[in-house]
Amino acid sequence: MPSIMSSPAVLAERPPLPVRPAPHERDGRQPSPAHGRPHPQQHATAGDPVILEALRRVIDQQIGPRGAGAIYTTTDGAFEVLAVIRDPEKARALLKRRCAQWALIVKDVLRPGAEPVAIGSVWTDSDRLVREADSVRAARKAAAA
Repeated sequence: MPSIMSSPAVLAERPPLPVRPAPHERDGRQPSPAHGRPHPQQHATAGDPVILEALRRVIDQQIGPRGAGAIYTTTDGAFEVLAVIRDPEKARALLKRRCAQWALIVKDVLRPGAEPVAIGSVWTDSDRLVREADSVRAARKAAAA
């Protein structure tokens, strides 16, 4: 009775199975480049002033009127802004997000003993300003005097 398994001599006579073509992505069959990445990251040392100004305007719009000392309400509660972080590296470390450009450190004013937390939520139409930031109030007092 013949065996289901073929003998090693029969396996050696068969041609090798065809290999699929290499995909666009790396799958380990291609040699790796010497520098480790197919496209090394390029960091801009000096940005275009027009682009930097546009980014600043977008960040200002996302932060809204929330300066240090401001109190605002959202659907989640009422918060006092303790600090505005505009340094992207510090914001990324606080929020643990690679794309963060800014962060706010806020404290919930409705919960006694609430700890300050870092947030990155943008200003929306449903947010309401209860008290202006300290710098805005100081500027209004100086203008009135």
